[in-house]
Amino acid sequence: MRTLYWFTRDLRLHDNAALLAAARSDMLLCVYVVDPAWFVNRQLQCRPMGEHRWRFLWQSLTALERSLRPMGQRLHIAWGAPDTVLPSLAREHGIQRVVRSRLPGTEEAAQWQALKTALPDVTFQQFETLGLFTEGQLPMALTELPDTFSQFRKQVEEHNGETGDTLRIRTVSALPPPPGFPDDNRGRCPAIRKPDCALPFTGGEEAGLARLQAFLFQHHHIARYKETRNTLDDWDSSSKFSPWLANGSLSAREVAAAIQQYERQHTRNESTYWLWFELLWREYFYWYALKHGDRLFRRDGVQGKRRPVTFYGHRFKAWCEGNTQYPIVNAAMNQLRLTGYISNRARQLVASCLVNELELDWRFGAAWFEQQLVDYDVASNYGNWQYLAGVGADPRGLRHFNLEKQAQQYDPEGTYVDRWQGKSSQPVGLHTVDAADWPIG
Repeated sequence: MRTLYWFTRDLRLHDNAALLAAARSDMLLCVYVVDPAWFVNRQLQCRPMGEHRWRFLWQSLTALERSLRPMGQRLHIAWGAPDTVLPSLAREHGIQRVVRSRLPGTEEAAQWQALKTALPDVTFQQFETLGLFTEGQLPMALTELPDTFSQFRKQVEEHNGETGDTLRIRTVSALPPPPGFPDDNRGRCPAIRKPDCALPFTGGEEAGLARLQAFLFQHHHIARYKETRNTLDDWDSSSKFSPWLANGSLSAREVAAAIQQYERQHTRNESTYWLWFELLWREYFYWYALKHGDRLFRRDGVQGKRRPVTFYGHRFKAWCEGNTQYPIVNAAMNQLRLTGYISNRARQLVASCLVNELELDWRFGAAWFEQQLVDYDVASNYGNWQYLAGVGADPRGLRHFNLEKQAQQYDPEGTYVDRWQGKSSQPVGLHTVDAADWPIG
């Protein structure tokens, strides 16, 4: 059998059930598709792929190709729309089966269906590689997924135990040969721009596994994770696994297994549990996205709650550029723009500012995060934005942070604001015109 394996958010050889299934073939064509649509602005004034994630992704792809070559394989990196590129490759090489990982997101589902329509004589298979569990391992049917994370966590932990065992798949060590080495058009992909400042993240499976080992076993940062995780700007205060988890260079099950190993060999405390707790949050949003489909992207959210919002262009621009009246928000937005990353606490603060102080539609903030974040994940990003905006999985409704109080608590000396130049000399106010539409000076 000739198989085409479509790499997506599973850029690794370890714990990859989809790749192992694809390897049961006579010939295997490994493909990654770079879609030009990722680099074009959409309705919410943002593009899906910003420069930081693109750089990290390209590093991950080149690392994957280095791993494939010793097994006689290569990675075919194709520039083009998947529903055009993949059918063409399938016909050219006599492909009989297409395999990929199961993805959340409505566009991803539509692309899969389009391929099935274009290739009616080809077998299509999806495998669950992005999370901790397969759908069959959940303690509930997907249609019965709880409306809140707390209910989900309780059921999962009752079913599996706290930090319960998750089924890891062995690392791929051999692959069938490709049907030749067809030339690809990777040269048409956008150039990788040199960053304006030093960045801490390097893409690829090896780098992700190294970070896992360093955070847990070399420096034992996991033992203090709960106390340090809200720090605004420190490399070792939180795990920083999210970029590698987002594109699948690192398996969530591998992280869970490492936590269990650390607890057996060193210590089990509230901090080690809290890292598992964060993995469960990520897991919940993965299934949440699969359950709710396009409601994940609607203004009124999965709850259908109507909120009075509008769009003030100058407010959104000021928020994106770190030029608001709130120094801690400005600092975080500057850091995000320059590095592609901000802490979880900073994400909550800037999101609360956009939704509550600036009174903007949460979807514009979610779209900006999609463009800027090196660790963008469709389910976690849109799930968290809905949560904070009070239209998603939060039973308490709208989350509104006191920005001054948060700054005093998490940046009492103003170190973070100073480092990322949060004190704007001429911050943009909420209003640029008066009641008669005359400009406000």
